[in-house]
Amino acid sequence: MPTLDEYADEWLSSRSRELKPRTTALYRGLLDGHLHPTLGSKRLDEINPATVRAWHSRLDTGPTRRAHAYSLLRTILNTAVADDVIPANPCRLRGAGQSRRVKEIRPATLSELDELAEAMPERLRLIVLLAAWCGLRFGELVELRRKDVDTKEGVLRVRRAVTWVDGKPVIGIPKSDAGVRVVAIPPHLFPTVAEHLLQHAGKGRDGLLFPAVDGVSLLTHDMLKRPFNRARQAAGRPDLRFHDLRHTGAVFAAQTGATLAELMARLGHSTPGAALRYQHAAAGRDAQIAAALSRIANGAGTS
Repeated sequence: MPTLDEYADEWLSSRSRELKPRTTALYRGLLDGHLHPTLGSKRLDEINPATVRAWHSRLDTGPTRRAHAYSLLRTILNTAVADDVIPANPCRLRGAGQSRRVKEIRPATLSELDELAEAMPERLRLIVLLAAWCGLRFGELVELRRKDVDTKEGVLRVRRAVTWVDGKPVIGIPKSDAGVRVVAIPPHLFPTVAEHLLQHAGKGRDGLLFPAVDGVSLLTHDMLKRPFNRARQAAGRPDLRFHDLRHTGAVFAAQTGATLAELMARLGHSTPGAALRYQHAAAGRDAQIAAALSRIANGAGTS
C-alpha cells in the first residue's frame, strides 16, 4: 500500500502534460506545504474521515488555500478509489472544498472609472478601460498584440494569456476554453484605441498592445501596481483591485439586458452548468451589447 507521498507525487507527475504550468506549480505548492508534512507518511488505507477532519482543522492558512488543499486531497483520493487502491474516499467534509468570498466586490461607478483612467499614465489608460468595458483578465490584456485588435470590425481577438510561474512568464491559452473569444469593443472607446495604437503599442503585428516601458517586454503586475495604486487613490477607491474592473464590466454589461449566456461568452467564463447556454449566445448580439455599453457611458441609458 503506497503512502500519500508516493501516490500523490505519481499522481501529479502523470498529469503534468495535461495541466497548465501554473496549475502544476499550485498543486506542487499545496502538496509540499500542506499535505506531505502531516499526511504524507501515512499509507492511503490509514487515512480515514477522522484523520482528514483533524488535518483540515489544523491547516494554518487562509480560507481559499485551505479549500484548495482539501480539494486536491479529495481529487487524489478519488483517483485512488478509481484505481481500486482504497475502497472509499475519506474526504467527506461538507463544503470544505469551497471558500467564501472574504471581500465583497463593489464595482466602480462611471465617474470613478473615468477618474481612475484619467489618473493613469497615458500609456496605461487604455488597459484600465479595456479591463472594465471589455471584461478582460490581466493576463489576457498584457498578451494582446496589434494583430489581435481589429479596428475595422471593432473587436479584440483574445487568443492567448500570460501567467507567471516562479516569477517567469508562461504564455498559453486563456484560463478556460471559453476564454478564447472575440470581444466587441464599445464604440465610445474606438478613438482611444486608435490613439493608443498610434502612440503606445509595440511595433509590428506582433507588437504588444501594452508593453513595458522598453516597448517590447511584457507588462507585469509589479509594473502596474504603483501607477494603479495612485490612480485608485485619486478616484477615491483605495479598495478597488485591478481584477475588480472585470467585475465592473460584468455589471455594466448586465445593465444592458444581456442574457447570462451572453455575459459568460463575453467574459470567457466556462462552467459545466453554462456549457449549453454558450450555444445560444449569438455572435452578432455581442456587438449590440458593446453599443449599449457606450450608451451607458454617454448617459443615454439602454432604450
